[in-house]
Amino acid sequence: MRILALEPYYGGSHRAFLEGWSAASGHTWTVLELPPYKWKWRMRHSAVTFAERLGARVSQGQVWDLLFCSDMLNLAEFRGLAPPQVRSLPTVAYFHENQLTYPVRFESERDYQFAMTNMTTALAADAVWFNSAFHRESFLAALADFLRRMPDHQFPEAVERIARKASVHRPGVRPLHARRGRSAGPLHLLWAARWEHDKNPEIFFEALKILEKQKVEFRLSVIGEQFRDRPEVFDWARRHFGPHIDRWGYQANRTDYEAALCAADVFVSTAEHEFFGLSAVEAALAGAYPVLPERLAYPEIFGLIEDPAAKAFFYNGTSADLAAKLNECARRLEAGTSLSDLTQRLRQHLRRFQWPRLAPNLDEALALLASDPIR
Repeated sequence: MRILALEPYYGGSHRAFLEGWSAASGHTWTVLELPPYKWKWRMRHSAVTFAERLGARVSQGQVWDLLFCSDMLNLAEFRGLAPPQVRSLPTVAYFHENQLTYPVRFESERDYQFAMTNMTTALAADAVWFNSAFHRESFLAALADFLRRMPDHQFPEAVERIARKASVHRPGVRPLHARRGRSAGPLHLLWAARWEHDKNPEIFFEALKILEKQKVEFRLSVIGEQFRDRPEVFDWARRHFGPHIDRWGYQANRTDYEAALCAADVFVSTAEHEFFGLSAVEAALAGAYPVLPERLAYPEIFGLIEDPAAKAFFYNGTSADLAAKLNECARRLEAGTSLSDLTQRLRQHLRRFQWPRLAPNLDEALALLASDPIR
């Protein structure tokens, strides 16, 4: 099958998703993308930009069987502007994130036009895919609340219309093999997330200060994508924890990123906003012991719902409890326990997300949609 994929923000998890799936897919992909710059601008103009680009391709005779786009595209607008051969294609909208539940420090900062774009995109799609059940349910609940607060023309049936065509299709990760053995030395901690407030870095660094007071030795790697505006705590932390630091900042290539994963004894998340957790999954597959807040998509993705034993990988979200979990990991390591060995069962659970296993299922879902005569 020939898939046309449109990605207005081709970076981070959006890029990793399309690169990973298309490489492992049995379908033929045409990917049109825009650089990952100024996401608000991308949401505003990408429908027009892609419609113009496709006009030339259609005139050259290119054809496709299905359209796949991310939540960054205003799909309703695009379908009104695109060539007829494209606007009539069965369409999947994939929600990596959404603008209804994305955390803002003040609700007055939220631009509700982007929330409306998410809604109309979901209404215009034939199928709406979410990267976790947590994401699907939180989006639908937030949309219902958003519509109730509109002054009139609240359109409550929109939620049910979207819910009927919504399903969960989780993203994949590249195959990773757990490291064998570890270098001598103290506990090595890894924090890998966007350097933004919704990832709650303050909690992580507060926990590290507790470890210092407890005389717990540790090495530290803090990596992840950075932007012009970032929390000030990172500059303080680099100065304060300088003697502990092995890696600091964005890892520009995949080799360096995977090396950071494989060097870690423990992967820590402090996220207040997470719909899947790609780096957490990759780190665990590389052999790191994950320490995660018991919220968001983490219980779903890391098997806590099915396996109570997975409780060992979770803390209650506070810096004190996080420090206690990290102290426990350090004591286990000092006693000769392999933290990586403690994650063997978890790694088996997470291998379902590796692209060679996941891509055929996603391929089949697309084929079923394309063959549905009453879509």
